[in-house]
Amino acid sequence: MNLHTQPALVQERLYLRSPQTIGAARHFTRDTLTAWGRPSRQDDVLLCVSELATNALRYGVPRGRGYLLRLLAYDGTVRVEVHDSGPGMSRIGERTAGRGLILVGALADAWGVLPRAPGKVVWCEFRGPGC
Repeated sequence: MNLHTQPALVQERLYLRSPQTIGAARHFTRDTLTAWGRPSRQDDVLLCVSELATNALRYGVPRGRGYLLRLLAYDGTVRVEVHDSGPGMSRIGERTAGRGLILVGALADAWGVLPRAPGKVVWCEFRGPGC
């Protein structure tokens, strides 16, 4: 079967290990979604970017390193990825302060964690019209 799919739109930015980068990550995401004409569920996407970036800073980014925020849009889907170089794999209930991933799980259509060397990629996806 030959399925026609649109090529993915991709934007990414590397952030240093600093709490001030959370606002910058949200701003970058808002600007990117606007430029792509993907306004649907923008508030949900921005909240999930905040939560994933905060988790990366708290648990996944060693001193002297940073995290990568990658945004992708394809076939009615917006995907958010936060890449870090820390140990472990994120999951709900991993820490007492794990409410952020509960929010991500409630707002996103799908989310997960993939291993990378070093570290991990925590991702979430939003699907539907305007995504």
